[in-house]
Amino acid sequence: MSARVARVMIDSSVPALDRLFDYAVPDDMAEQVDVGCRVRVPLRSGGRIADGFVVELAEESDFEGQLSPIDSLVSSIPVLTQEVWQLARSVADRAAGNASDVVRLAVPKRHVRVEKAWLESEAPTATVEAVAVAGYSGAPSLVDPGTRSAVSSIPHLDETADGTTVAAWARTAAQLATVVLSRGRKIIITVPDYRDQNQVLAAVSEHIPDALVSRLDARQSAAQRYRAFLECLRPGPRVIVGNRSAVYAPAPDLDAIVVWDDADELHAEPLAPYVHTRDAALIRQQQSGCALLFMGHTRSVECQRLVEIGWFDARDPDRQPRPKVILTDPDADGGAARIPSAAWKTARLALENGPVLVQVARPGYAPVVACRRCRTGARCRRCGGALGIPRRDSPPQCGLCGAVAANWSCDECGDTNLRLVTRGTGRTTEELGRAFPGVPVVVSDGERPIERVSSKPSLVIATRGAEPVPDGGYHAVLLLDGDRMLAREALTIAMDCLRWWSSAASMAARAAPVVLVGVGGRLGNAFASWTPASFAAEELADRRELRFPPAVRTVSVSGDLAAVDATVSALDPSSYLDVLGPSELEDGGVRSIVRFSYSKGPEVARTLRAELLRVVAQRRRAPAAKGGYRPPPRLRIRFDETEIVT
Repeated sequence: MSARVARVMIDSSVPALDRLFDYAVPDDMAEQVDVGCRVRVPLRSGGRIADGFVVELAEESDFEGQLSPIDSLVSSIPVLTQEVWQLARSVADRAAGNASDVVRLAVPKRHVRVEKAWLESEAPTATVEAVAVAGYSGAPSLVDPGTRSAVSSIPHLDETADGTTVAAWARTAAQLATVVLSRGRKIIITVPDYRDQNQVLAAVSEHIPDALVSRLDARQSAAQRYRAFLECLRPGPRVIVGNRSAVYAPAPDLDAIVVWDDADELHAEPLAPYVHTRDAALIRQQQSGCALLFMGHTRSVECQRLVEIGWFDARDPDRQPRPKVILTDPDADGGAARIPSAAWKTARLALENGPVLVQVARPGYAPVVACRRCRTGARCRRCGGALGIPRRDSPPQCGLCGAVAANWSCDECGDTNLRLVTRGTGRTTEELGRAFPGVPVVVSDGERPIERVSSKPSLVIATRGAEPVPDGGYHAVLLLDGDRMLAREALTIAMDCLRWWSSAASMAARAAPVVLVGVGGRLGNAFASWTPASFAAEELADRRELRFPPAVRTVSVSGDLAAVDATVSALDPSSYLDVLGPSELEDGGVRSIVRFSYSKGPEVARTLRAELLRVVAQRRRAPAAKGGYRPPPRLRIRFDETEIVT
């Protein structure tokens, strides 16, 4: 007998709809409706029709009234697998959010033509070419089911069989993928952005045919992404490579998840419920029993905590060649030169043989300017943001709102002349072009990203994270503006700088010098000695003493003062450590930060979720404004937001 009741998840961000609703399955749909398929169902309010997914099928319902029937079957393909649904539900509960918001990240929008073509196609029968896994002791065991490892990546470049230069970590990930595929199972590799993704795909193609590789990328068209998603539904071996949402990819027979550089800010989901790739991967590993690897040139503080509590094993390569790091002090030249004389000599010698990388802090010509006479920082009169000069000979422009200050004058002394406080890629290019006449200069930043450069001598000026991959490696790496990078007020800035510098240093050729300008102390020594794990341990110890994340968990509650106070007051005092705030926000609201232990997380999330529902219900009962409009609730809940601690 076919099931008569379908329990449906409504595709809506409304908190009150974040549960399963029972609907009757019409007789003409009984043989087609399946768990995971898309349907359209009626809502009792206003006679509206909503999209949804069938999560469960049953013979009876606990609802005593008459069930509304399913309006229509959109597609019979079970695109929402039980594994992904359970992951979405667990992830949302941990963050006091809606499961439908997570499912929206996991399941792309439907494309009918793509779906029809996929149904008519056959599963690929390609085979995997065997490859040895070298560099790590017991490397195949890294992807044994149930293992959890923090892997320190080898910091150098490598070449594939066709001569393509890729990072050593990308080749390691590809080699581990061949181990998984040889077992007839699946592996998910998540990376911060498309540049990392392209390196992995280049390394994977060396031994794995394209038919067994699925790319899930935000840069894809909607049709391409849906086609790749459908291929993930097929049983059998497959490599799934993508950005943060790839961690939710449907993967029956999942054997391993690899997360590259979990500390990168691009792994933090900007949409509610703001779940980090790291947290989603940890939950999925617990639910599926697969292997989980966090790989990186540096170890995040969050990962270090997992190592120290015994949840992760620390894995280091047998032979780890360290970059040749040189710390230089600009004050040795009197403090006037941005680039010390030792760095100039290093660059000049290296340019005789190949490309030289120069990393700078900011794009543009002069990101920050000030009054030439009194040196007061130039500010935008519209929003108060810092003024900068985006291009040579252009007027100053606000970095926040984009307003042009053509007739700027100093509020303090009235002077109309500006001085450069910082130098971006444009100004650095101009300076180095004059210093090294005849040498090609390549600029790579957020506005003009370049993925690769040749092995010919050239000066490559790049912002952090935008460094092109060089054929054969850079013959010297100059890391400028280290002190300016450290000046940013953020809890994670020391670890971020260490990660940015390590990523650039990993692109140096063997024995090529890496010069870090203007940074010493504990951070500089950790970089020079290449001991990022020890630095992460020290950073974690400091945060434990101050009760900062990840030593404890935090949740920020922001919105109207009354709503924030009521929400925080609803928490049992025994469930949290303390409350910081409320403090005023720029939008007129306030924010309180609650710190609590990991063991109290479920209790805190349940209470805050209940309070959010209460606030929404109060808004719905409140008198509507003119035209029937009710403003959205002024309450936002966000867990584990490190940027609020400055």
